[in-house]
Amino acid sequence: MSSDSFDRVAGGLLAPSRRRFVQGLAAGGAVAALGFWPRYSWAVNAQGVPNILSGTEFDLTIGETPMNFTGATRTAITVNGSVPAPLLRWREGTTVNLRVRNALPPNSIHGHSTSIHWHGILLPANMDGVPGLSFDGIDRGETYHYRFNVVQGGTYWYHSHTAFQEQAGLYGPLVIEPLEPEPFAYDRDYVVMLTDWTDLDPTYLFARLKKMSDFDNYAKQTVGDFFEDVQQHGLTATLQNRKMWGEMRMTPTDLSDVNGNTYTYLMNGTTSLGNWTGLFRSGEKVRLRFINGSSMTHFDVRIPGLKMTVVAADGQYVHPVSVDEFRIATAETFDVIVEPSGQDAFTIFAQDLGRTGYVSGTLAVREGLRAPVPSVDPKPILTMDDMGHGMMGGMDHGATGHDMAAMSSAGAMAGTQHAGMDHSQHGTSSMKPGPMATMDHGAAGMQQHPASEEGNPLVDMQTMNPAPKLDDPGIGLRDNGRRVLTYADLRSTFRDPDGREPGRTVELHLTGHMERFAWSFDGMKFSDAEPLRLNYGERMRIVLVNDTMMTHPIHLHGMWSDLEDADGNFQVRKHTIDMPPGTKRSYRVRADALGRWAYHCHLLYHMEAGMFREVQVKE
Repeated sequence: MSSDSFDRVAGGLLAPSRRRFVQGLAAGGAVAALGFWPRYSWAVNAQGVPNILSGTEFDLTIGETPMNFTGATRTAITVNGSVPAPLLRWREGTTVNLRVRNALPPNSIHGHSTSIHWHGILLPANMDGVPGLSFDGIDRGETYHYRFNVVQGGTYWYHSHTAFQEQAGLYGPLVIEPLEPEPFAYDRDYVVMLTDWTDLDPTYLFARLKKMSDFDNYAKQTVGDFFEDVQQHGLTATLQNRKMWGEMRMTPTDLSDVNGNTYTYLMNGTTSLGNWTGLFRSGEKVRLRFINGSSMTHFDVRIPGLKMTVVAADGQYVHPVSVDEFRIATAETFDVIVEPSGQDAFTIFAQDLGRTGYVSGTLAVREGLRAPVPSVDPKPILTMDDMGHGMMGGMDHGATGHDMAAMSSAGAMAGTQHAGMDHSQHGTSSMKPGPMATMDHGAAGMQQHPASEEGNPLVDMQTMNPAPKLDDPGIGLRDNGRRVLTYADLRSTFRDPDGREPGRTVELHLTGHMERFAWSFDGMKFSDAEPLRLNYGERMRIVLVNDTMMTHPIHLHGMWSDLEDADGNFQVRKHTIDMPPGTKRSYRVRADALGRWAYHCHLLYHMEAGMFREVQVKE
């Protein structure tokens, strides 16, 4: 154990072997427990695999390791032989040195170059780990020396930013000990990292998405569903609904591009059958650091029988809020505190947004216990309201025939110049017409769109009256009988750290074409777009408008994203802003980091398909 290891934590590990089969076993894929307690040094039982590393000096080797999560052995890309990569513990106020060596074999399907990006960490641009922007990447046989000052505390994570390596296992948790005492107390402390695994070559999976973007949508509406809708809503309304979706070439059951029909969901590197377990004694306060390190999955998390008190979001303290459930987007982190008592075991349950699968683990007084695992919730059916293109009426059938024709996304889009900000919290939305561009675009509150979206074959829809929807739990979580966290609940424990009003506003639209699996900002994929240029030191506002039917977690590297409330006031500091369909959300950015930075959707295949921009900060 290193002499400079931290003195606030203790816990135990179950060690992985080189070849693992997790179905029905106690551990799988990697670390079976990333658990630790406060105020003690680490108690590690890792059998030579350094799954917890602390201090200021780190040696990380990226290579390949056979893994078996499903009954079939596949090659994962690993750090020091494990999935997830080792839990790194840093301390705020120190300088860390991380020597990352590329030991990928010559015939690796994952390529010859690699990288590590420290997600949400403030650091110099050349330490950010994005090939093509921050540096050239780490070639086979080479070692890259990351060195930077640690200027923040909290829960974060790290992952590859090279091609699809993140999907193949190159991700790990990161915990930074703060300088100042934390504003809450706890007795035990666990990382709970949620990820998605596929036995497929990620490059093949991307190619499949480009050819058949709805391959994983097994729940398309049937003849039986049609007759049920007729009985409930009437024949005319049902026919109109089917016609409208048909004209858009979309389906109301298409909630996620890749789901449990392809993925096996993991908790700290093990399946539900592996049953990751965090131990507790009755009456203790247990801190759970949830990290969504998945490639394409939003998880809805709850612990039946326990309230969760959310105390931090994306590593930053928030005013405590007690909830039964929360949705965690890809790349987000939430710290919660629970007080288990009254029974010996509780199930940590994380189901995907599309309700196609789940992963579960256990909080228990001893190893080997389980609690009942709830059933996956019913699959939500998208309405036009969910997509931000709502009509009036239960099935969105309050539209006239003209309105229905206007809903068609075929043909050219009639784009206009940028509109000013609309901070209204509520409002209905309708889809912008395609060839029938006869609407009054000067109408009050009507969302305008950049000219680059006009007649663009990469844009299949646009929203007309988006709203922040900060108090909306989201599709599949409304009125479910549980208290669900919303963005409106998240309030930083500090005031706007900058204090200045933004000097200018930049509006960007999240755009895409579902059938073509094309994703972009303002209808322009990364290869065709100019960088977004910021002036060093300025305080500016970014407004995002989601013109698609998908939810996009948007991540700006190198700088904080200070989310505004519906009235334009500072609300909460984050590094990833989730953007459900039909939303318009704004946040403030202080351009205090010189250099070239990545700005992208954190759904991996959306980023690779074009929803990526370069941000340049210059003096």
